[in-house]
This record gives sequence, C-alpha cells and structure tokens, in this order.
Amino acid sequence: MKLIKNGRVIDPKSQFDARADILIDGQKIIAIGQDLTQADAEIIDATGKIVASGLIDGHVHFREPGQTHKEDIHTGSLSAARGGFTTVVMMANTNPTVSTVETLTEVLSSAAREKIHVKSVATITDQFDGQTLTDFESLLKAGAAGFSDDGIPFTDAGRVRRAMQKAASFDTILVLHEEDPQLTGVLGINDGAIAHQCGVIGAPTVSEYSMVARDAMLALDTKARVHFQHLSAGESVDVIRFAKSLGAQVTAEVTPQHFSITEDAILTHGTSAKLNPPLRRSSDIEKLIVGLQDGTIDVIATDHAPHTHAEKDQEFTKAPSGMIGLETSLSLGLTHLVAPGHLSLMSLLEKMTSNPAQVMRLDAGYLAENGAADLVIFDADAVRKVTTDFASKSSNSPFVGNQLQGVIAYTICDGEIVYQA
Repeated sequence: MKLIKNGRVIDPKSQFDARADILIDGQKIIAIGQDLTQADAEIIDATGKIVASGLIDGHVHFREPGQTHKEDIHTGSLSAARGGFTTVVMMANTNPTVSTVETLTEVLSSAAREKIHVKSVATITDQFDGQTLTDFESLLKAGAAGFSDDGIPFTDAGRVRRAMQKAASFDTILVLHEEDPQLTGVLGINDGAIAHQCGVIGAPTVSEYSMVARDAMLALDTKARVHFQHLSAGESVDVIRFAKSLGAQVTAEVTPQHFSITEDAILTHGTSAKLNPPLRRSSDIEKLIVGLQDGTIDVIATDHAPHTHAEKDQEFTKAPSGMIGLETSLSLGLTHLVAPGHLSLMSLLEKMTSNPAQVMRLDAGYLAENGAADLVIFDADAVRKVTTDFASKSSNSPFVGNQLQGVIAYTICDGEIVYQA
C-alpha cells in the first residue's frame, strides 16, 4: 500500500481542489480524504506539491516498428513517465504502417510490456495510400484506439467522407492532420516573413484552416466523431468553434510548442523548430489561447516526434519535421499558460487528463475512490533548466536551455512508481 500525504489534490472531472491524502492499494485508489493513516503503507510526502491524475497524451510517435533508431516503445514510455504521463496513444506512421491486425497486434504486444498504458491507433487507409480504407471492424476488435493517417492529409474529399461514414457506423473516432499539400511550399515553416528571409515559400495558414473547414463540415454531414490534430492557425480555432456551434462532433488539440513559441524560433533554433504544421505568429498564439480558454480546443497533446541528430543536422529543406515533447509538455503549460494567467491550473490539467480521456473514450484521467491509481505528483512552482538529458532516445527540442516551471516528483501507474525524481 502507498499513502500520499499532504498534497494539493486537483481533479478536473469532479472539480475537487483541496489538500488531501490518497491511499492506494494495489492498482486502485481506495481512499481520498483528510489526515488518512495506514500503518503498513509506504508514505509519499507531497507537501507543497500538486497531486493529479496521470497525464494523457493522445498523440505520440514511438517509431516502432521500423524506425527504432529514433525511439521505440520502451524509451518512449520512459520519456512519458518522466513527463508525468501514464497513458499515451501512438500514431500509426511506422514502417510498416499500422494497417493490419498483424502489425497492430505486434505493436500492442510490445506496448503491453511497459509500465504505463500505451495504446495505438490504426491507419485510415492501407499503407497511407489515401484511397483504400482499412478493415475498421477487425482492427477495432484487435484493440485500435481509433484511426489516423497522421502526417498524410487527405486531398480526396469524397474519400474522407466515406471514411467518416465508416467510422460513424462503428462509433469510432477519426484523427486528422490538416495541411493541404496543394497549398504548401516547403513544409515545416510558416509562409511569412521568416520563410521569405530564408529564401523559401512555406506552408500558409490557409493550407490548414481550409482543410479543417472542409472536414468539419463533412463531420457535421456524416455525424462522425472527428478529432483535429495540432491546430496552429488562428482561423482554425474560429472554424472549430463554428462547427461545434452547428452540432458537429468535432474536437481539437494544440501542442505546447504551438502556444509557446513563434516562427521566429526558426532563426535561432533552425531545424529543431521545424514542425508540421509549422510554428506561426503571435497573433495565432493569441487565438489558440482563447480557444483553450473557451473550450474550443479540448486537448493539449505533444505530437512527440523523435529524430536523430544526423537527421536534423541537414539543410532546412531536407531535415524531417518534428520535436520531442513528453518531458517538457507540463512545464510549457505551466510556464506559458498558467503563470501568465491564461488558464487556471485546474483548466490546464483538464486538457491533459479528463478531456483527452473523454475524446478517446478511455477510462482514465480522473481521481476517485475505486478508480485507477494513475497519478502524477509535481511542484508547479519549481523552476528547472531543460537539458539534453532526456529519457527519450532523441533530444530534438527547441526548448533545450530554457528555464521552465514545473518539476515532476513522482509518476505512479497502476499503483507502482514508474518515475521518481
């Protein structure tokens, strides 16, 4: 048994926020209350710290199978635990892609060996061909958490509509990456002053929000559950808000990098700041923050995307897009959202626990008696310097060297300590 003492317990699902103790027996929380005692329990002193449900990230790339020189499910899980996450959902852009029951079973078998909960989506189309829909029924039975061709936007509106109709028939979720390739130049950089200074035509905001508009309306038409990944354009927030007002079953996420830094980071961090979709302008960040405040944006997700130094250490147009994010996510939220007063701590945690659980229909993301003993304990005020000492295999992050708020003390999953500072 474990007894967490004297922490500030915050649970967005129940709106509980008070100093309390939590008693854990096995994989379950058996009591939450004041001044709990248990003679034989291991005591974890949480004085001065926040105790919350383990964080949930619905958008990670663990690169297994086929790209394990960048990351694998084991190192990705260690990185997640170090960042306070107890549940993650992997994307399917592996090699081979997660398009068959055989590959999904292989991935989930590897995931089952980890000390945190690791789930996976399957692809919408076979091997990302953009045309041939996968066997949703069989993949769902094999454990798929949803369906996504993340990284390869759909140009064929009719095919998207058919995918949504199929998803609606199985009451599952489609997760979409929206960047119209017919409207983009060089991916990974916003088409604006910085791109032009670098001598390239980048990816304009319209390449994102035009696809969001199309697919939000298709979601309304088909009554499908559709989740929009990593919003970066302010207009995308307006579109999602409008679609929700019409009754579309749409949800959306933003990454910490997209609300923390602008396209200017390209000048100082080069390919470490090359992302799809790209970092945008401060005016976009302002709209993203409003979207978080009013609930238009439901979820904060990392899009944890490891790459090696050799891959990133190429000229800008050749280097892959993406950055790691699991070990900086909570700190970026505390530093750029809570500290300036944009969000309360309760609201930040809602977008990292109960909301992603609701979007992906997971029985997770809350603290309750008889509920899962998945927790994170952290000091919300302590400041740390981000170094390259990551649990991830990779260190491609533009935040290395930054001073950020928030230090994880413990991550507990199924009642066991999976990370301790």
